[in-house]
Amino acid sequence: MKKIEKREMDAHHEELVADVKSLVEKYRSIVEWDVPEMDETLCDKLVMAALRKALDKVENALPA
Repeated sequence: MKKIEKREMDAHHEELVADVKSLVEKYRSIVEWDVPEMDETLCDKLVMAALRKALDKVENALPA
């Protein structure tokens, strides 16, 4: 049986995905302001890598 915390996170999964998509779009837009002819595919990969790095940093800072 799943723990209640897992079920609760599962219930919010689509909302979490939408939030992450919004972050990708936000940072893509920021890059586009400075680099109008940007490579969108490359930019998306760079944003995703930065998000993963940020998630790792946040995860490592959480109490054990």
